[in-house]
Amino acid sequence: MNNRSLSRGDAGVIGAAVLLFIFSFLDARKAGPFSVNGWSSELFPLLPSLTLAGLLGAGAIVGARFLPAGKEYLGLRLDQWGIALAVTSPWAGFWALVGGPDGTDTGVGLILGFLSALALAGVAAATPVVPALRVPLTSSSPAQPGQVGQPGQPYGGVQQPQQPQQGYGYPGGQPQGGYQQQAAPAQPAAPDPNFQPFWFAVPAARPLYGEDGSPGTVAELTPGNWYLAVEQRGQTLVAQTQDGRRGVLQDTSGIQRG
Repeated sequence: MNNRSLSRGDAGVIGAAVLLFIFSFLDARKAGPFSVNGWSSELFPLLPSLTLAGLLGAGAIVGARFLPAGKEYLGLRLDQWGIALAVTSPWAGFWALVGGPDGTDTGVGLILGFLSALALAGVAAATPVVPALRVPLTSSSPAQPGQVGQPGQPYGGVQQPQQPQQGYGYPGGQPQGGYQQQAAPAQPAAPDPNFQPFWFAVPAARPLYGEDGSPGTVAELTPGNWYLAVEQRGQTLVAQTQDGRRGVLQDTSGIQRG
């Protein structure tokens, strides 16, 4: 498994799911000297509604990271199905806690399982909206093969336009040497509506400029780290750093896509 595709939120989902699985083998209900765990048929439907819903939800969330972006199943992406399953798990666990057969006591396995399911649902629902949870799990991993642009080309493989090296002309149309024509300031391009966010690394240190077009830099992208491309504007990318800062990457030549 390439953990470069996983985020901190995914790691939290995996950890909560592991705890949910372990606690499902502890006592869920007790009656005197007898006890049953969450896998017992006597407590049906506790197994599918609490344990399996949480485990399948976590599996769908993590598995979606290794599938093509935007692929949908019955109108929803796989990670969206996973979040829905993860949220139903603590809901079922809550009613199992407050209910149950008469004459039985709640076991430690059911209590800890409910808490694990609650943590799983919370992390799963928060990951898409909290930037800190979307940071790559291994942000400092070395760049991997898969270069999407050659030197002088942006990540999409389209050659960077070169500015003409010609002089200013006389009013009569005769060229005058010794002066290089200066390019007009580039106008901000409109965002691409079909753009899909992706992780990328830079081959050399490159500045990240403000989204408002100011000349000052907001951050510097360095090799060996992975950054999130959140928007495309013409030949430039709007990138987000690990600490949540956003800016425009003007030089996209030679970047490596994660």
